[in-house]
Amino acid sequence: MNFLNRVFHLKERNTSVKTEVIAGLVTFAAMCYILPINTAILSDMGMNSSGVFMMTALLTFIVSMIMGLVANYPIVLSSGMGLNAFLVYTIVLGNDAWTWREGMILLTVCGIIFFILSITPVRKWLIEAIPKNIRYIIAAALGIFICFVGLKNAGIIVADGSTLVALNTFLDPGVICGVVGIMVCLGLMFCKSKMVRNLAIPMTIIGIALVGLVISSAMIKAGTISNVNGSFVYTGYVNSLEGVETKLPIWPGYDSSIKWADFSGMSEVFLYGIFAEDATEFSFGSSLVTVFTNPVSYVAMFSLIFVNLFDTTATVLAVGKDTGLINEEGKVQNYQRAVIADATGALICGPMGTSTVTSFAESNVGVSMGARTGLSACTAALCFLLCMFIYPIFSIFTAGSVTAAALVSVGAMIFVNNVKDVEWKDMIVGFTAFITLIFTVLTYSISSGIGMGLIAYCVMCLFARRGKEVGVAIYVIALLFLLSFILTGVLELL
Repeated sequence: MNFLNRVFHLKERNTSVKTEVIAGLVTFAAMCYILPINTAILSDMGMNSSGVFMMTALLTFIVSMIMGLVANYPIVLSSGMGLNAFLVYTIVLGNDAWTWREGMILLTVCGIIFFILSITPVRKWLIEAIPKNIRYIIAAALGIFICFVGLKNAGIIVADGSTLVALNTFLDPGVICGVVGIMVCLGLMFCKSKMVRNLAIPMTIIGIALVGLVISSAMIKAGTISNVNGSFVYTGYVNSLEGVETKLPIWPGYDSSIKWADFSGMSEVFLYGIFAEDATEFSFGSSLVTVFTNPVSYVAMFSLIFVNLFDTTATVLAVGKDTGLINEEGKVQNYQRAVIADATGALICGPMGTSTVTSFAESNVGVSMGARTGLSACTAALCFLLCMFIYPIFSIFTAGSVTAAALVSVGAMIFVNNVKDVEWKDMIVGFTAFITLIFTVLTYSISSGIGMGLIAYCVMCLFARRGKEVGVAIYVIALLFLLSFILTGVLELL
């Protein structure tokens, strides 16, 4: 214990080993969904599924340990959602001449540029130049985004042809479990017992996972949930749910696709697959030429680098505010060490065979439970490492109905804690908050929400003859976001 106190400065930050470990475990439970989801997305462009899964777990372990040990931040990093989909469906599959290997080479080039930017003062300048009101709005946007992710992953909120989104049917047992979990968690968070309040999220997660396993196992035996092409869907249950994938946790014994460890799969994706059976058909030189001679590559590079830059910055802002890592003057403490983690991840993700690394907003789950040091990040990192070998044991916690309680509760907490500090009497600030929040939810992108909010903020201030209040940094960031939106549209035309 004394060793951990010295390494992570637990007493200085008013925390304990128990608090940090529990927070790390809950953070892991809230974000381990990235493993199967990232695997599914990257495998769509031809990558080996088990190899991507194991490499994603390994990379998450490496970069999160760096963040915990070097920066002593309670932030966990992994392959970024949105960035992986952009790589696969827009860049690679949107270009007939490209394979997944060209995509990974492009990521490597982006990683090198991102690393160079990170060791210069650019990123720190961006964070410290953002006014307090904007920081509160960004943090609130992260909260509402986390909440929406939880509702979507649990199937509580679904797509609708008429209204875009709608409340799902309560005939779905997964929806019922997700809603019950959210309500129970919210109730426990306001219980009179402090111990119960502090353990509300892990207690709910474990409870819902166990209940969900009982329900799904009974339905599998009854034939109302079946494994169809690798996915567990409702069959012969309710006509409206026929063929719909369940959000209930599934006992690993029923899913033969869940493997303990597959090191042969890792060789299929490591170093662009040079150790794979079809490696004789791959030429690194010709693939590099293909990447650099395609004009689409340069637009894609800018988009990938900039989105990753601000996604991580936004998370540092939110976590820094709640942990005291950002002081009263708005300066980020120990920042340069913090950027080493995601910069290193961006540098090695391509060669390792997984998508771009970013700091996860779900780190706020641990922060809300009292995490103040890198010990929580290291705890979550070790859990991800274990997933390489004993993932079947942890797989039940990846179900949407299980993670919904944590994501929604924490998202609401982050939103309320930050939105109350926004200066609503200033109408321009209030409108900026509204635009940021609504675009974050409706575009399912924190970066899009922040970008639209900052652009609107600059426009309103200019028209109100308050342009001097904005500052050069905000103008530059807003302009870069505008350029990013334009280039993304151009990319779709090429």
